[in-house]
Amino acid sequence: MPHSRELAQRIAALVDGQDGVTQKHMFGGVAFLLRGNMFCGVTNNQLMVRVGPDAYEAALRRPHTTEMTFTGRPLRGFVYVNPAGFRTAPSLASWVRRAMAFVETLPPKRKRRAKPQPAKRQPTQPRSTKSTRRSGATSR
Repeated sequence: MPHSRELAQRIAALVDGQDGVTQKHMFGGVAFLLRGNMFCGVTNNQLMVRVGPDAYEAALRRPHTTEMTFTGRPLRGFVYVNPAGFRTAPSLASWVRRAMAFVETLPPKRKRRAKPQPAKRQPTQPRSTKSTRRSGATSR
């Protein structure tokens, strides 16, 4: 599903210049990561916010939030914020700061090593289709 480019641009402007922040396409939208850990993202016209398991219930009690159910069950520690909840610049900044504050408590993600590629097979010499005779052999 397409994501709101305008919302992604607003978030990018908020985190511009922050060390360790990157963007990555995830969840059918754009995710913002700090040292490899996702802290927020955009899918459709909703804001995904990582609040952590301890702040999850409190975040769900806030206006304009819903459970983030991506696989059919809630992802504890993540909430969706509907557009009314981040309409103003201060409200969006508040959610982004909250998410970054939680992710700052996490260790940086270790870079995954690339999976080793299987060794390429050496091309084999084509076999001759003619039968070869040993020298000195006679046929009957």
